[in-house]
Amino acid sequence: MRKLKMTLLCSLFLITTAYAQKQFTLTSPNGRISTTINIGEKITYDITHDGQSVLSPSPISLMLSDGEVWGDNAKLSKSNKRSVNETILSPFYKKDKIQDTYNELKLTFKKQWGLEFRAYDDGIAYRFINQRKKPFNIQSEEVNYQFNDDAMATVPYVRPGKDGDYESQFMNSFENAYTTDRLSKLNKGRMMFLPLVVEVGNGKKICITESDLESYPGLYLTNANGNNSLTGKQAQYPKVTKQGGHNMLQMQVQQREHYIAKVNGPRTFPWRIALLSTTDKDLANSDMTYKLGAASRVADISWIKPGKVAWDWWNNWNIDGVDFVSGINNATYKYYIDFAAAHGIEYVILDEGWAVNLKADLMQVVKEIDIKELVDYGAKKNVGIILWAGFHAFNRDMENICKHYADIGVKGFKVDFMDRDDQEMVDFNYRAAETCAKHKLILDLHGTYKPAGMNRTYPNVLNFEGVHGLEQMKWSPAVDQMKYDVIIPFIRQVAGPMDYTQGAMRNAAKGNYYPCNSEPMSQGTRCHQLAMYVILESPFNMLCDAPSNYMREPESLDFIANIPTVWDESITLDGKIGEYIVTARRHGNTWYVGGMTNWDARDIEVDLSFLKEKGKTVTLFKDGINAHRSGRDYKKENIKLNDKDKVKIHLAPGGGFAMKIE
Repeated sequence: MRKLKMTLLCSLFLITTAYAQKQFTLTSPNGRISTTINIGEKITYDITHDGQSVLSPSPISLMLSDGEVWGDNAKLSKSNKRSVNETILSPFYKKDKIQDTYNELKLTFKKQWGLEFRAYDDGIAYRFINQRKKPFNIQSEEVNYQFNDDAMATVPYVRPGKDGDYESQFMNSFENAYTTDRLSKLNKGRMMFLPLVVEVGNGKKICITESDLESYPGLYLTNANGNNSLTGKQAQYPKVTKQGGHNMLQMQVQQREHYIAKVNGPRTFPWRIALLSTTDKDLANSDMTYKLGAASRVADISWIKPGKVAWDWWNNWNIDGVDFVSGINNATYKYYIDFAAAHGIEYVILDEGWAVNLKADLMQVVKEIDIKELVDYGAKKNVGIILWAGFHAFNRDMENICKHYADIGVKGFKVDFMDRDDQEMVDFNYRAAETCAKHKLILDLHGTYKPAGMNRTYPNVLNFEGVHGLEQMKWSPAVDQMKYDVIIPFIRQVAGPMDYTQGAMRNAAKGNYYPCNSEPMSQGTRCHQLAMYVILESPFNMLCDAPSNYMREPESLDFIANIPTVWDESITLDGKIGEYIVTARRHGNTWYVGGMTNWDARDIEVDLSFLKEKGKTVTLFKDGINAHRSGRDYKKENIKLNDKDKVKIHLAPGGGFAMKIE
């Protein structure tokens, strides 16, 4: 009898377990990618491509501060599927419109929370949804990517902090070169920020990133277990902060709460993206991060003017051939304004130094600067003024600062030294974007994390740093910048635009580069620098070098000054991560094509068969015959395409090319 009772209980348990288990499959519109979501003791999802498993079942969950776990033994209430095919208008982006086509699965659970999955032709994304009106806190989020084997990965580690001490790593500038190694060989004590890429077999790669990151901490990944998985890590909410850091412009976290996020009511959480490619150029072509960003909250965008900006800081205000002492003074900035006006450059920036140092007060201006005079001088010449601002100085009096400087005619701010992405700092970025939009100010978020869809939500935020850009060449002799330059279009740029600040006129061939603060140089050739204005996405694009140097290089200056910064169409024609890239972009009826290589010289054939009309004229900048010895050596030539679809070009070590087709 007892045995019969045990058998009945076991049978009942099995029936109950089988009933509780739910499985859903979601497939991409082209049928090549699918994910299977299992709901049981845990919620897991996987990814397959053309029948190949590229991500093993991976658990996901949210733990609330009261101990409740969204994802453990979840009770499904309902499920809904739908298919979407619509067009998104995308101003100030690398194309003017995007086709947004996906299949969607929404799962609603009995305790007022849900999950949403989307299957695109180039990847899978999911996010949690809260339906509760009562506030609560999230203690942690389980993000886990389980790979099938010990795959190769290309990752950016956070730079400062101690190995194993995650708290010391959360304060970082999101600027680092990439490391490529097997998952098991990755530094177990070092966090990696997003995006990053994992090779999953048969030439396929998965790029992991996030979008719609709002009022929530940014995601890092670690391989603390040393196995074939990457697991998520997020900063807890700041409890105590202290002013300090660079010129007292940062707020450094002294103590954190025991939760990562406050939730005040119904909301969605950030999208977790696994972008899948069969060729490297697919990664560079992706629009998934933009598509998954929240829709624009700026109704009138007519006042937002992207463009190029003459920049003072990189070249150390080092102009020559003038009859005044250059530096942070009105005479120098009027010279910059005159230069910008003469060459159709839309903006001049006043970088760090115009406000009194160590005061963190943007209303205290140094005596050598009269901002109103510069704004009025620029306005007469159709040149706008942008002001640099340290984080704490901007944050402490944001509304008054924006109103005051907008009222006198300033066009925008470049805000720097946030260097965190906990919920408090992410909230700051959105508040800054909203406040600037209210006062019709454009915004460049420097010293910050990846865009993560924010450039769609607030299109007045034209640029983001989060990149090991050219400023590093003032002091970083150890970094192979040429390899880095042909990695970021495939990885960092997947997240959105970046403030790389290219345009150096002093160009060092391999072995000739050295760090120099007052007269800085780039690694690689002149044409490598020109190509960046095509390849890198940057609606607010710097001319980093001194006006004096540009005016000595009229051909290069003419190309840079006249190239657009937003595009109607963009195509990555060819490329391989860490080796080379070729990108084409169209603005109106004019195409630009740019190519860059690492330190390996290479001969490439540029396929221009995408052009609809033949007989076009090509202006080509290519590496000179001695560019391998002198990085500044280049050749400009004009080519008539006629019936030719392909152009052969030699790239010197660290070289590049740029062409204009009209």
